[in-house]
Amino acid sequence: MLSFMWWLVIGVVAGGLARLMMPGRQSMGLLATMLLGLVGSVVGGYLSSLFYGYDPSDPGFHAGGLILSTIGAVLVLLVYLKMVNTRTNP
Repeated sequence: MLSFMWWLVIGVVAGGLARLMMPGRQSMGLLATMLLGLVGSVVGGYLSSLFYGYDPSDPGFHAGGLILSTIGAVLVLLVYLKMVNTRTNP
């Protein structure tokens, strides 16, 4: 249960940092920011496994995990904003 709570905390932090890094206004609430960070964590973890390999024996919290989660969240936010802008401005 505690690891699930850490996922939510990291999701909020990574999503918030990603939103702070992106210029402009993003209309997202706390839940959407958390989901952004969680999806960013998955993307960041996937990128990390591509570059560094995957070590299933060490699934704990790492500062690199937060950094890669934030980078992944920025990438997900870029895709999201691109999709929203092309849908509203054809």
